[in-house]
Amino acid sequence: MKTVKAEVINEIIINKSRFITILSYVSSKEEVNSLLEKYKKIYKDATHYCFAYILESTEKYNDDGEPAGTAGMPILNVLQKHELTNVICLVIRYFGGIKLGAGGLVRAYSNSASLAIKEAKITDIINGFNVTITFPYDKQKTIDNLKLDIKDKSFTDKITYNFNISKEDYLNKKDIIDKYLTYKIEIKILKTD
Repeated sequence: MKTVKAEVINEIIINKSRFITILSYVSSKEEVNSLLEKYKKIYKDATHYCFAYILESTEKYNDDGEPAGTAGMPILNVLQKHELTNVICLVIRYFGGIKLGAGGLVRAYSNSASLAIKEAKITDIINGFNVTITFPYDKQKTIDNLKLDIKDKSFTDKITYNFNISKEDYLNKKDIIDKYLTYKIEIKILKTD
C-alpha cells in the first residue's frame, strides 16, 4: 500500500472554471473532517467541494452538488488506480459560467486528481509498532546494540526508550524487546526512504 508524504495543492482552469486540488495524508475520519472544514473556510465562496478519501478499508466520495457520479467517483477512481490509502483528495471548483457537461466534469475532476498525484511524493506504508520499553542502566548497551530508531529517551531511576519499528524487525528483536516492554500500540509506520 502507498500514501502521500506531504500535502500537495495544485490548480487548473478549464473553460473559465477554476479547480483547486488538495491531496493530503489522513489517518482518521476526524482528520478528514478537519481538512474539509479548513479548506471550506479558506475557499468559502467556492461553488463545489468534491472529494474522495480512502482510509484502509473505508472508501467514500462526495459530488457536492455536481451531477451524480461526475466528481467524487472519478476522484476515487484515480486514488484506487494509484493504489493509495490513508489519503484524501479534495477538488474545489469555482464555476466559470460555462457548463462542462457530464463527460467534461468527469475529465476535469479526474485530471485534477491525477495532476496532484503526479506532483506528490508517494511512499510505502509498512505495518509496525510504536514501542516503549523501560530497563535498568546496566542493560543500556544490550538495548543500544539492537540499533533501534529511538524517537524519545528519558533517564530517571531507569531508562525509557520510545521507538517505531516495522513488524518484521520487531519479530527479529522480539525476545529482548518484550523483556523490557512497558506498553505497545500497533500503528502504521510510514517508510521514509
